[in-house]
Amino acid sequence: MNQINYAYFEWLTSQIHTPTNGKTYGELFSRMHNLEFVWIVPNDDNRVQDGLDLRAEFLHGTRRRLALNGVSMLEILVSLSRRVAFTAGGDAEQWAWRLIKNLHLHKASDPLSDTMSKRIDETLYALVWRTYQPNGQGGFFPLKYIDQDQTKVEIWYQMNAYVNEMEV
Repeated sequence: MNQINYAYFEWLTSQIHTPTNGKTYGELFSRMHNLEFVWIVPNDDNRVQDGLDLRAEFLHGTRRRLALNGVSMLEILVSLSRRVAFTAGGDAEQWAWRLIKNLHLHKASDPLSDTMSKRIDETLYALVWRTYQPNGQGGFFPLKYIDQDQTKVEIWYQMNAYVNEMEV
């Protein structure tokens, strides 16, 4: 990873409020950063644009360029946390950690065992390819009550349904 890409990775991870338990999560974040988000539900390309907007914010008009292809799951996590914070209130950094907890990856501290690495990969692939549960369990936005299969619902509407359930 070149210097600017590493600085960007560090900047992204600084957008996540991790617990103050002395543990680090660099390997988890690295795995998230190395997996490309693929949108397969109409309008989820808007989430790709959110990730690209993070890059523009990081570079803030400089001539430097990031050598990255596609938008990573880490970028999706950070940009979604900002959207949830705007919609539901609170800090985006804390929302980012809550989304990690929703994925059940909050125990994936460094160093990762082979078993945990495999679990992370399985969770992230289920997230990307929408093979989590119809109620959103295994995704960013698990719901208690559903009126439609969340694997077929745009992420924006999943987020709003999740926030609406919180307010009840």
